[in-house]
Amino acid sequence: MAKLNRTRQAILQVATNLFLEKGYTQTSPKMICERLDISLGNMTYYFPTKEHMLSELTDMLCLFQWKLMEEEADEGISSILALCLELTSMASACESNEAIKDFFIASYTSPMCLEIIRKNDAKRAKEVFAAYRSDWTDEQFGEAEILVSGIEYATLMTTAPAVALETRITGALHNILGIYGVDEETRNAKIQKVFNMDYKGLGPEVLEKFKEYVKIHNEEAVKAFTKK
Repeated sequence: MAKLNRTRQAILQVATNLFLEKGYTQTSPKMICERLDISLGNMTYYFPTKEHMLSELTDMLCLFQWKLMEEEADEGISSILALCLELTSMASACESNEAIKDFFIASYTSPMCLEIIRKNDAKRAKEVFAAYRSDWTDEQFGEAEILVSGIEYATLMTTAPAVALETRITGALHNILGIYGVDEETRNAKIQKVFNMDYKGLGPEVLEKFKEYVKIHNEEAVKAFTKK
């Protein structure tokens, strides 16, 4: 049983590296199998499709990004700035690396992954914007995230000629914060804080840390499992 768990974690780790290095679209199940020297049947025992790997990584990345952005924002738990930085980090990463852009676009266009993104974001939004939307129900926060995820996708999915990164981030954040009732003065202040930081270097840095996190997470998961 421990061997089964190690194999599963190894598949996930290799998939993470390949998705971020080559892009989700360019990574085939065969490539993952070849790096691990396992059969395709062995891999599909753990992950029936490539999308199942992506969905698990999407869930991990949602939680990981938020924790890092709260630390970066340094404004306490569930800050508006952290939310602004999260989208900014994704947009800046997509701007600098086509493989990473492909990874994020795949997540936003996969029904399985999009459900995870919306669920995570709706829960977070309820905490962040409690003071602005105190009368909203869980259903309303969920409905809002349908709009928000569309804005996020449009910010990441650029085609030539592309609108400048700063313009896309500014427009997206104003619209998202506006959906949650944040006043214009606060929106301007938070967005200005974002641009006062090294926002272009934020995305690539987050994803490098994420690759290391997946490696450590997998190693710890295996150790914990073998102790049972």
